[in-house]
Amino acid sequence: MHPLHMLPVTLTGEDVEKKRQEIRDYFHKTYDLYEDLFTTFVDDSVFYEQPEPTRHPMIFYFGHTATFFVNKFMVARMIDERIDPEFEATFAVGVDEMKWDDMEASRYHWPEASEVRVYRDKVRALVDGLITALEMTLPITQESPWWVILMGIEHERIHIETSSVLHRQLPLEKVKNAADFPRCQKQGEAPQNSMIAVDGGEVILGKERTHHLYGWDNEYGSKIEQVAPFKVAKYLCSNGEFMAFVEAGGYENTRYWDEEGKAFLSRSEVRHPPFWVPAKAGGFRYRTMTEEIEMPMDWPVDVNYLEAKAYCRWKSEKEGKSYRLLSEPEWYLLYERAGIKDVPEFDDTQANINFVHYASSCPVDTFAFGDLYDIMGNVWQWTESHMAGYKGFEPHYAYDDFSLPTFDAKHNILKGGSWASSGNELMKHSRYAFRRHFYQHAGFRIVEGDTLSNTTEEENNIYESDALVSQYCHFQYGQQEHFGVENFAKKCAEYAIGYAKETAMEHALDLGCATGRASFELAKGFDKVTGIDFSARFVQVGLDLKTKGEIAFQKVIEGEIVAHERVTLEQLGFSDVAEKVDFWQGDACNMKPHFKGYDMIMATNLIDRLYEPMLFLEGVDRRITEGGYLILTSPYTWLEEYTKKEFWLGGYNDENGQPVPTLEGLKKALGDKFELVATHDVPFVIPETARKFQHTVSQMSVWKKR
Repeated sequence: MHPLHMLPVTLTGEDVEKKRQEIRDYFHKTYDLYEDLFTTFVDDSVFYEQPEPTRHPMIFYFGHTATFFVNKFMVARMIDERIDPEFEATFAVGVDEMKWDDMEASRYHWPEASEVRVYRDKVRALVDGLITALEMTLPITQESPWWVILMGIEHERIHIETSSVLHRQLPLEKVKNAADFPRCQKQGEAPQNSMIAVDGGEVILGKERTHHLYGWDNEYGSKIEQVAPFKVAKYLCSNGEFMAFVEAGGYENTRYWDEEGKAFLSRSEVRHPPFWVPAKAGGFRYRTMTEEIEMPMDWPVDVNYLEAKAYCRWKSEKEGKSYRLLSEPEWYLLYERAGIKDVPEFDDTQANINFVHYASSCPVDTFAFGDLYDIMGNVWQWTESHMAGYKGFEPHYAYDDFSLPTFDAKHNILKGGSWASSGNELMKHSRYAFRRHFYQHAGFRIVEGDTLSNTTEEENNIYESDALVSQYCHFQYGQQEHFGVENFAKKCAEYAIGYAKETAMEHALDLGCATGRASFELAKGFDKVTGIDFSARFVQVGLDLKTKGEIAFQKVIEGEIVAHERVTLEQLGFSDVAEKVDFWQGDACNMKPHFKGYDMIMATNLIDRLYEPMLFLEGVDRRITEGGYLILTSPYTWLEEYTKKEFWLGGYNDENGQPVPTLEGLKKALGDKFELVATHDVPFVIPETARKFQHTVSQMSVWKKR
């Protein structure tokens, strides 16, 4: 058992100080375990290795989990100052091949590992200080700052596992054994697998917000599934079983692969599972986290979803039966059938999980859950189910893009955990999804039964799962006028293009771009446009419109009655300009330094929604070319919900009782470096239902760089 082993804390209890200490222990053990993982590097040069081309070098992940705490504390307004703004921008995003993940190596200047260690120590002290000082009320709810602390801890627990996958992809000479991460020493021939009949039944998915354990947003809500009887493999698919597929030419025979699988094969040129190493004398050896060993035929095979499905097609053809993977509801039936108890009663010593036994897989016939093995642990199990929200799904404000970007029918759910799973990953309701070509410590078990749809919610539309995004889509892309008021994004872009005509008009930045309408409109006048928004949920809309040529969303008519709308690039007149637009996720108060060189920056209805507006305004001149323009719009609806009053630029009375309008605050903040050229009133109308509308007048202020 790893010396830092610990089960997750519960949200409930009677003794506040005892719970405070439990969370402190859980935080420090999590933080220490993550750092312990990197002691397997032979030296600090390994931090700059990039074992997977679609991921950053390892130094990114070492810093990322620490910056996550700070960035989320800023969003939750738990702190007012950053520790290191540069680090907290550099290490912010780039872990899931999202289109807004900036992977351009030339834009990054990675710090020394020693500097990141010092930074991590500072973050540790910050978190510990908050744990000491924050008031606590039990049970901890999603509205509590303690939830955000637990969010940071559980986020780091996820990266303990995902980083350990990258460790397995590093060159062998770059890693070394560590006593805290022993591999299993047992191996042999693969056991004969067999199919076990499982009764069907009703499965209730999801959990209540009052549940006693921390959860990610996708776990909450409800869904009822009726599951038909099926047969399931007694064991996870072993290396030995999968070897037959490889030796039969399974990777070369394209009839076992769907179109996505064929594209994966062509792109990657793989011909065997990722942690199989071709041996000089023929056959394969096996890569663990820090060693290369004789092929353990009785350990579970590590593959991605596409490889698992190809195996099922091959085996189905070979045996004249219909094999597939588990669905999410079927896994729940296995969990309940085995009588497994959830955390805190879960006995992790009875599974290869949580680093209790090994830092590797082990034989598939080791841990029994009744007549089936490894329902929990050893390797994750790919399912046929796409990630989607249950009824009642709501993103958490502090991490609103944890799940929604995966509601795209491109991410499949894994269940059960692996030897490296800990924290929330141990829980019954945990739901993690990865792109189908991703590698994790993940394998599969086969099911014999009727063919399932390949998704829990076929063609799930993320915008229809998200009322706020759908409303913004309707606002930006729906009906062009309401009560004679023009489309706000279009009107703002027209103003911006008009003022910028005296510049080179090479590059514009649409900051706070929301779902992207103004970015496309600006591209009618500029050679290149960058759209940036804090929310990946919004950014994805613009990206989808650009790449797919259309988006679909819904508008509320009344109550539960909705209408569905679809718009295309052609309808909007953007077909010829879409390629000039790029979208990125980013924080206006802490943008990466390479976002600069703009002839015009437009920030619409953003300034009064920033947690600290001056952090944006103080450095904006360095991002604009000489003679360039800054265009701000806002209705100046200052709310402490978004911005602490001490950071308001206006909308308050000064110490003499005199009113301070926001425009005067902007003049004070920008006057030394910008000239105020003009102001305009720009009205807009947001439709809430077919009969209810928000009518607002935003003030546009136009500033020219001196």
